[in-house]
Amino acid sequence: MLEVKDLVVAYGKVKAVKGTSLTVEKRQVVSLLGTNGAGKTTTLRTISGLLRPESGEIWFEGERIDKTPAHQVVIKGLAHSPEGRRIFPKLTVEDNLLLGAFARKDTAGIATDLDRVFALFDILKERRTQPAGTFSGGEQQMLAIGRAMLSRPRLLMLDEPSMGLSPLMMQKIMSTIRALQAEGVTILLVEQNAAAALRLSDRAYVLEVGSITLEGTGQQLLGDDRVKRAYLGED
Repeated sequence: MLEVKDLVVAYGKVKAVKGTSLTVEKRQVVSLLGTNGAGKTTTLRTISGLLRPESGEIWFEGERIDKTPAHQVVIKGLAHSPEGRRIFPKLTVEDNLLLGAFARKDTAGIATDLDRVFALFDILKERRTQPAGTFSGGEQQMLAIGRAMLSRPRLLMLDEPSMGLSPLMMQKIMSTIRALQAEGVTILLVEQNAAAALRLSDRAYVLEVGSITLEGTGQQLLGDDRVKRAYLGED
């Protein structure tokens, strides 16, 4: 579904991503692990069209998209829930969600997808008219995921969805990822909680200083001694 080939992304003279290649198959959850500054967010921002690569290629469903504007990437079926949530605090919950459907004209379908988000996150339904800035971090994360879902993506990229959340709220987000996969949504996940991410993942990659250093199934990386030491806190 998604293929990234030899991706190089630079900020000025500093290369943040150095020849990264990865693939995501339809209906998979694929995780991208790494420490801060490894290039994970840069990779997602480049796939979604917010950054332009210096070289390399990005293919989505057989079409090359590395020169496609970000709003057109969304229209093609690839949505990005960014690190830090980036909700609009003065707008209501419902208006934030509807911004995710900015390119859609199917009013009935939008209403159906809004109900789908409310079914997943009942707190959003209860407080749909409330300004989003009054929400807790976990509630804002639900809102950010819901907004991305309103574009009806076939591939959803989630950047650090559990960052700063309580263990209970983190479990809710992880359960939501599994529910979305069951509905047929493909997911590319960047997540600081490596153990939780790998347990969810069909496949995973480890990114270090802009380069892929390990790849395999989620279970394979859970059992890898290097991953245990670096990301799971095990000796």
